[in-house]
Amino acid sequence: MLILFVHNYYQQRGGEDIGVGQERDLLAARGHRILEYCRDNTEIRSNGLAANVRLGIGTIWSQRSYNEIRALVHRERPEVAFFHNVVPLISPSAYYACHRAGIPVVQTLHNYRLFCPAGQFYREGRICEECVQQSVLRSVQHRCYHGSAAATASVAGMLAVHRWMKTSVRLVDRFIVRTEFARRWFVGAGLCAEKVTVKPCFVEPDPGLRSGLREGALFVGRLSAEKGLPTLLGAWRRLGSKIPLKIVGDGPLRQPLEKEIGGRWGIELLGWLEASSVYEEMKQARFLVFPSEWYEGLPLTIVQAFACGLPVVASRLGSMSEIVDHGKTGLHFKAGDEKELAAAVDWAWTHPAELEEMGRNARAEYKAKYTAQQNYDALMQISEQVIRGKDKPPHKRSPA
Repeated sequence: MLILFVHNYYQQRGGEDIGVGQERDLLAARGHRILEYCRDNTEIRSNGLAANVRLGIGTIWSQRSYNEIRALVHRERPEVAFFHNVVPLISPSAYYACHRAGIPVVQTLHNYRLFCPAGQFYREGRICEECVQQSVLRSVQHRCYHGSAAATASVAGMLAVHRWMKTSVRLVDRFIVRTEFARRWFVGAGLCAEKVTVKPCFVEPDPGLRSGLREGALFVGRLSAEKGLPTLLGAWRRLGSKIPLKIVGDGPLRQPLEKEIGGRWGIELLGWLEASSVYEEMKQARFLVFPSEWYEGLPLTIVQAFACGLPVVASRLGSMSEIVDHGKTGLHFKAGDEKELAAAVDWAWTHPAELEEMGRNARAEYKAKYTAQQNYDALMQISEQVIRGKDKPPHKRSPA
């Protein structure tokens, strides 16, 4: 099968970029020919008003992306196009290029940007859904996209224009979401239920079950407010130096964290690590702490932990409340509640036998849901359905 991958890479690579590469490599390894159309945010050079205006217009409709994809699909004739991120450089114009060439479009929704310019429904330390409940223009007032009113206006304008044009409703043949929580949310927001399919991410190669000593707790992720770092530190202040914690990652809060931690509370800040080193840390930890305060998609970190047989203490919010089975593969606590997090961590630390059982359950969950073969089978089923035209239900009125 000849498959087109369309993706706008971020300046700071994260789980979404990694997941796109994994799916591409998975399909290529099974003999499929892969075409790629990619743009990269390192292309952005915002030097002055004219450049910003061009970027804003291109976010709504990129004639360059349209022309290049149109030429590519007419030359190569892929059987299906898998879309990931199109903001800000590719734009929804790419859907039109594929649709007009008769190429079915499958869009993976890694986040909530179809309805929220920031993609997270998170603002000023809390969940915010004003763009759905009121107007997408509320995001401009709050400067939700990169803290810029102009940049936010570009993305909000793109959403408003293509919502009016019913671009997603008419041109996307299938949406992929990572969890049942996300599926319920998007269908509730107006997407046609028959067009939304759950397909989680996966971990390949299998890192294998951990063994040996269990040294302490572990956090792996972007060092930013929405990931719950202030709550994490608050919980460890309450715990004193009782439980060692390693923090792996980088981001805007790194320097403030280094200053605040200062070698206290048994916390060690390791910074960014290669994937192999992350797995080494996971195999040495007793449990992973995942205190995120936004809905999340499907955090690759949690799937990686499960693959290692590492239980997870996670926020009882959004997808985390679904992925982590409380008392079976980990523990829940109220998002943003440092006291409840401290209590959950203390319980995990003082119940090693129960934690070992949760680790075995986590490994079983990985094997049941998150392997490469299961992901490949799901991708093939979706591809066959859209190619055969079996996934074209009557269109439902939608704001998307």
